[in-house]
Amino acid sequence: MTEKKTNGSIVAIITMMFLYAMISFVTNLAAPIGVIWKGAFEGSNAVGMLGNAMNFLAYLFMGIPAGKLLTKIGYKKTALAGIGTGFVGVLVQFISGSVAGTAGFVVYLLGAFIAGFSVCMLNTVVNPMLNLLGGGGNRGNQLNLIGGTLNSLSGTLTPLFVGALIGTVSASTKMADVNLVLYIAMAVFACAFIVLLFIPIQDPEMGKTDANTVFEHSPWSFRHFVLGTIAIFVYVGVEVGIPGTLIFYLSDTSGAGGGLTGNATAIAGSVAATYWLLMLVGRMSSSFIADKVSSKTMMTVTTIAGMIFIALAMVLGKSSQVSMPVFTGSSFETVIVPIAALFLVLCGLCTSIMWSSIFNLATEGLGKYTAAASGIFMMMVVGGGVLPLVQNFVADNTTYMTSYIVPLLAMAYMCYYALIGSKNVNKDIKID
Repeated sequence: MTEKKTNGSIVAIITMMFLYAMISFVTNLAAPIGVIWKGAFEGSNAVGMLGNAMNFLAYLFMGIPAGKLLTKIGYKKTALAGIGTGFVGVLVQFISGSVAGTAGFVVYLLGAFIAGFSVCMLNTVVNPMLNLLGGGGNRGNQLNLIGGTLNSLSGTLTPLFVGALIGTVSASTKMADVNLVLYIAMAVFACAFIVLLFIPIQDPEMGKTDANTVFEHSPWSFRHFVLGTIAIFVYVGVEVGIPGTLIFYLSDTSGAGGGLTGNATAIAGSVAATYWLLMLVGRMSSSFIADKVSSKTMMTVTTIAGMIFIALAMVLGKSSQVSMPVFTGSSFETVIVPIAALFLVLCGLCTSIMWSSIFNLATEGLGKYTAAASGIFMMMVVGGGVLPLVQNFVADNTTYMTSYIVPLLAMAYMCYYALIGSKNVNKDIKID
């Protein structure tokens, strides 16, 4: 009986890891595809970020319903619903390439919004399930970090594919130029749905509820959870905003941009991919120590380092250029980039551990309130759409480097949360 339970847990863990990768693949389509629409309409950086904003806006509407789905129909059926929704979202984005002008852009934004529903549901499943399968604490954080490694690998490949397919952006560049990536996304969703349909997954016992469970309070009754929702709101904005704005900066061949020559968009995609690769390295490395080093310690160290890197990028800008190795998908090549780009890419090492650490700290000690908390947590992921939009509005009205004040302030808040805000001061609340 014990062996059967262990095997079931292993299957569940592997499945959740795969879903982790799918989340990143779909999410990271938005920023590089945004370059196409920015070029098509000769618009602002904020216009280019609208697809990303729509993707994350879906979390605001779907976060709490996804948490309720998790409680009502369980982890597996919620995951299947998320995968099916993801297929539809990518299909709509594909259709947008056949619609001319502004109407095509509107269809694309609709597809990005639907895809956002998908990743919201999938995130609602994978994070609490891995945390609970690991028994919470450091072990739960460790499983989420391992899943995050696959998430980063997927995020590394996406801007590379899109950047290579787009090439040099002009007003004639179309969505049809990235159809191959969309075909791959739809195929992955279809295969994942079929495979998951036949995999037996049992919901974890820890934190499980039923019709007889009495909820005397809510997740909002826990101060460390409330402050954690703010932390995840700003974190996702930082994770997306740093490489997303960096793509626009390096792709911009005007005096305001990074001063790159040649195929600037492809280079920008490679640089952004290196940021995600460093997130992969950070998550993989930290997964080996996460069962020994607390989430609080890792958050404190990485937020301080992140603030230093962003501040250096803002101050130094393109005052000098450096040779930087970038990941092209199959090998590393050296490109010449502004020194700011190097420091911003290094932030990937810092942001790598923040999602799982914040989730772990914010849901620690919630017990029967975990599923509801996960839904609320997902709702706050809308920060991934809001903060990059704010950052690029600042960039449009000042400079690219000045706009990085937005992720810098967000890092400062996360440092506060790690040091002070993450302490559970509501241990008197009954959680079982």
